Amino acid sequence: MAGDLPDYYFRIRENGAAVFRVDTENRQRRIEMDQIAVVNIKNGEVKAQGDRVLGPADIAEIEAWMARRVALLAQRDIDDIHRAVDYLNLTTHWVQAKASDAQLEDVTDALLLAMHDLRSVLVRKKAERMMKTMPEGNDD
Repeated sequence: MAGDLPDYYFRIRENGAAVFRVDTENRQRRIEMDQIAVVNIKNGEVKAQGDRVLGPADIAEIEAWMARRVALLAQRDIDDIHRAVDYLNLTTHWVQAKASDAQLEDVTDALLLAMHDLRSVLVRKKAERMMKTMPEGNDD
C-alpha cells in the first residue's frame, strides 16, 4: 500500500489547501504527513510552513496542483449553472402541476425577485458582449 501513496497530500481549504509531504520511509513504517506549505488559489500565493524552504520539486508539484484545482473549480462552476437551469425547469413544472396556493404564496416573491435580478444581469451582459462584436462606427 505504501508504494501507492503520492508524495504530497493537499488538504483542501476554502481558498486553497494545506500542503503535506507524505513519508512512509520510516522505522515504524507509518504514514507521516509533514505540513510544508499553505496555498491560496485566489491570489496564487504559496507560503512555506514555518522556516521551511520549498525545493524545486515541491514548487513544481504545488503549481501543478494549483493548475488542476483552478480547472476543476471552473468546471464545477459551469456544472452548477447547468444544474440551475435544470432546477428552473423543474421549478416551472412544479409551479404549473403540483404547487398548492400556500406553497406558491411562500415562494413567489422570492422567485420573482431572483429571476428578475438574474434576467437583468443576463440582458446587460449579453448587450455588453454584442457591443464588443459590433464593428467600429456602426451605432445602429
